[in-house]
Amino acid sequence: MFRTMSKLDAVDLDLLRALSADPRATVVALAEKLGLSRNTVQARMSRLERGGVFLSFERTLSAEALGFPIEAFLQVTVRQAELPAIREDLAKVPEVLQAHGLSGQVDLLVRVACRDTQHLFDTDARILAIEGVERTETSLVMGEVIGYRVGPLMELARDGV
Repeated sequence: MFRTMSKLDAVDLDLLRALSADPRATVVALAEKLGLSRNTVQARMSRLERGGVFLSFERTLSAEALGFPIEAFLQVTVRQAELPAIREDLAKVPEVLQAHGLSGQVDLLVRVACRDTQHLFDTDARILAIEGVERTETSLVMGEVIGYRVGPLMELARDGV
């Protein structure tokens, strides 16, 4: 599931920074921008992909644009022994956008998107009905304060190179 890669060098980080700035950039454009050969960029991109550096190549779509303007985070407490089956059942709930395993009092943090508050209530009830789920606590998303980002991490990684 998780792949590890040897340490990124300065050229890798420059390439990742350029991709972060322009995710649609072609290999030729990246090579030109970085002053590298096309083959070097292609080889590094392949190595980075094999190393698990790229999380996804799919475009992120707006749940709101699809008709699901209500987002919430459900803190879910489960019976640990049943976690594999719970994970499978959660994956079958179409409203579940993401789920993360946590340490501490709560076992899972589940992000859902719904049409309205009744739909959220029904979605929460379906999750509560999953065998092994003991409790949920729901928090409505009021707005994204900081979106997913890795730019600052790239700068920290570059400082360590």
